[in-house]
Amino acid sequence: MSKGLVIVESPAKAKTIQKYLGKGFTVEASLGHVKDLPKSTLGVDINNEFDTDYVVIPGKEKVVAKLKKLAESADKIYLAPDPDREGEAIAAHLAEELGDGAKKKKAKKKKDDGEGDRIRRVTFNEITKRAVQEAFEHPRDIDRNLVDAQQARRVLDRLVGYQVSPLLWDKVRRGLSAGRVQTVALRLIVEREREIKAFEKKEYWTIDANLAAAKPPAFDARFLGKGEEKIEVPNGEEAEKIRTALEKAVWSVRTAEKKERRRNATPPFTTSKLQQDSSRKLRFSVKRTMMIAQRLYEGVELGEEGSVGLITYMRTDSTRVAPEAINEVRQYITSEYGASYLPASPNTYKEKKEAQAAHEAIRPSSVLRHPDQIKQYLKEDEYKVYKLIWQRFVASQIMPAVFDQTTVDIDAKSGSETFWFRVTGSVLKFDGFLKVYEESKEGKDEEDEELKHKLPPLEPGQKLTLKELKPEQHFTEPPPRYNEASLVKELEERGIGRPSTYSAILSTIQERQYAQKLGGKFVPTEIGLVVTDLLIENFRDIFDIQYTARLEEELDEIEDGKETWTDALGEFYKKFEKDLKYAQKHMENIKRMEKPTDEKCERCGAPLVIKWGKHGSFYACSTYDKDDPNSCTFTKENPINLPDLDTADVQETSQEEYCENCGRVMVLKRGRFGQFMACTGYPDCKTTRRLDQGKRVPDIPLDEPCPKCGRNLMIRHGRYGEFTACSGYPDCKYVKQNFIGVKCPDCKDGDLVEKKARKGNTFYGCSNYPKCKFTSAHKPMAEKCPSCGSEYLVEKNLKAGPVIACPNKECDFEREAPPAEAAATTTA
Repeated sequence: MSKGLVIVESPAKAKTIQKYLGKGFTVEASLGHVKDLPKSTLGVDINNEFDTDYVVIPGKEKVVAKLKKLAESADKIYLAPDPDREGEAIAAHLAEELGDGAKKKKAKKKKDDGEGDRIRRVTFNEITKRAVQEAFEHPRDIDRNLVDAQQARRVLDRLVGYQVSPLLWDKVRRGLSAGRVQTVALRLIVEREREIKAFEKKEYWTIDANLAAAKPPAFDARFLGKGEEKIEVPNGEEAEKIRTALEKAVWSVRTAEKKERRRNATPPFTTSKLQQDSSRKLRFSVKRTMMIAQRLYEGVELGEEGSVGLITYMRTDSTRVAPEAINEVRQYITSEYGASYLPASPNTYKEKKEAQAAHEAIRPSSVLRHPDQIKQYLKEDEYKVYKLIWQRFVASQIMPAVFDQTTVDIDAKSGSETFWFRVTGSVLKFDGFLKVYEESKEGKDEEDEELKHKLPPLEPGQKLTLKELKPEQHFTEPPPRYNEASLVKELEERGIGRPSTYSAILSTIQERQYAQKLGGKFVPTEIGLVVTDLLIENFRDIFDIQYTARLEEELDEIEDGKETWTDALGEFYKKFEKDLKYAQKHMENIKRMEKPTDEKCERCGAPLVIKWGKHGSFYACSTYDKDDPNSCTFTKENPINLPDLDTADVQETSQEEYCENCGRVMVLKRGRFGQFMACTGYPDCKTTRRLDQGKRVPDIPLDEPCPKCGRNLMIRHGRYGEFTACSGYPDCKYVKQNFIGVKCPDCKDGDLVEKKARKGNTFYGCSNYPKCKFTSAHKPMAEKCPSCGSEYLVEKNLKAGPVIACPNKECDFEREAPPAEAAATTTA
């Protein structure tokens, strides 16, 4: 066999493939992309048909050099990165770099053996012996359409990032970024948040009647209307009128309709559906799910069997399944569950029009590897994800579940009025695919309600007995905030992004601190709101949801060879250039923002204004003048970006939070730098999160009244730790100062206050700051030093124990703290 060099992205994938190819091949890893656009410059010549200047990624020089050296002695070079646009681009860049190797081949090499025959592309949807060997029997050329589609996306993102981000640095603050797709995803979160803020609750009532027939069980039926007309019950007064009339009513069955209802199996996983189900069932983040799936695809050590790729390629929007996999799973279903569970012909599922036909759905590489049989070789999170994929695939080829559904309409006659009630009950008759797997849902639906109702035998005209009437008040609820599962679903349904991009989108908006998660739900931060508004206002085309979805379709058309990537970019840049010029001229400068408020300065009584700093907006005294050292410098935090805790959706902030790495519950702990969230799986899982990273700690109500408005005070958690403020915010903006009962020793007028520094450490300062700049790292005491006459002493907590000491560095006075003071010092 001629000598072959095979290049893949990762060492794990290389190890698995090497086992299947044998000694005639050397398999090496490129460790991902080897070339990209330069970091320091745009790297795109806009005036020359978007000509790109790709360079070797800094840090990858040794990798490329090693591959070039190996390529010199190889008869054939097989490029085997992942079977998608990114993989094709990696292959193309490797071919560019290794192409020079042909010139260094020994003279004995035939002249007609061109570089095109020497460097070949191989792809496979699963890393199994059959799939890998079959791929090497049918190598192909690099698909330039796939490469162009990837390059178009890369250039689009570079143009937006490099030309819009500097605008944000200039107008808002340095370090911000704008992303073509991430901004649209953030826009969805912001718009949902504003829907919630603008939502007005509407009262409505339900009336349930608990009824009994001749045989048990009793059941609940719900009021629908009068006669044949459906009506709503808007308030308690109407509900009471109906309840009063029903107390003397005669109850009977109007109709009882019985029918068989079938529920079909769900298709095998696409990327987005795997991300959604893993988020709901396992509490894994999208990023974590994709990392685990990558490991399962590239290969896991299974004892004597060695490294085995357990699932097919995990970035796909196709539900297609290979015929050999269909045959295998059908045989498995017959042997394990019986012939009654096997459909007469394989179940097929409708593909989305943009689905990549060459790809398969995500499935186990062999259904015969039952999750429990290989559990001993898998990490806990790998087992959970593999089991999910295995169950979904097997279930997708099983018969539908069958339910017996009974819908009963009931009349309650009271005088001349007939009130209409209904109950629907379902009983599972044949479990079908539910024997193996049930798809997760965002919340309860009608089917769940139906399964709760167990009905006795009922026939039309049958008399019923009223046992109890249950009127109940409800209020309409705002739309829920997005969680990771529902945001991925929304992005997919709107055509924004593709399977390979969802994880990066969700990670980026959090890493940039444009959105945070409260109770697992996305809430925009203040900076996220500001950036979204500025970008949408000034780039009406580029960050439009429909336009972004249309661009994704154009990228698909480039992949299919229906459009050239330069034509698509040309059309895009016409709109982008126009918006960019408008933004450069009209975008508001937030840095210079000074918005008047009705608030008064707590020091001098002048009006406060809202200004913008590197940590967001804050209140500042309007009399401040940077050229006047005596002007008032009072500032305080502006919690305007905190979500409205009255909305039902954020009640989840007080519920459990789950570890993004292993899915276990996170708990609140306290360390040397303050409170933090930690995984209960420690020491197996060492995941921690600072409280300013994502989820806000729930506010704690106090019994203490606000001295300004009388409402209760609350312990809140701000950027620099805990503070006590009025629960009536924003109507009342009172923030409690933590006075320690000691007069300021410097100005003799102010009182000393316990404060928190930005790093979280406690210090003590004068309430007259900035007129008085007294500070102390240790808690002052209203007691003169008996040695040097210093106006005050301080409490220190030394290794030898707590002491009372003089703050004067030239005075050595120190005494042991009495028990009561020692306890206070230790606590502090």
